[in-house]
Amino acid sequence: MKLHLDRATTLNAITGYGEGYVMVNGQRFERSLVILPERILLDWPATSFEALAPEHLAALAGLDREIILLGTGPRLRFPRPEVLQPLMRSGVGVEVMDVQAACRTYNILLAEDRRVAAALLIG
Repeated sequence: MKLHLDRATTLNAITGYGEGYVMVNGQRFERSLVILPERILLDWPATSFEALAPEHLAALAGLDREIILLGTGPRLRFPRPEVLQPLMRSGVGVEVMDVQAACRTYNILLAEDRRVAAALLIG
């Protein structure tokens, strides 16, 4: 018999991902979004890596997070430095990775009770 700590929680955990989607608490999302432990932002206007602009990340600076994970799609791509400037100026840490790595890292940081957000470019 295995015993596991079952921590009842209402926090948003990423429960699955694949090509063109992520699942949060069992709910499937097929568009770009920002996942925070307490809520999901579906109105993030960034739709693709190519369209990523400084104002998209500036909108994330006020979320009171210590780190933002930027998932750049199915593969790792680094945004132009001026795109990352709003977060860097505000003192928010930003890590750039592919969406799958961002999902895994988000869950680890969530389990550590860190103030984390995952901004994921889907599609």
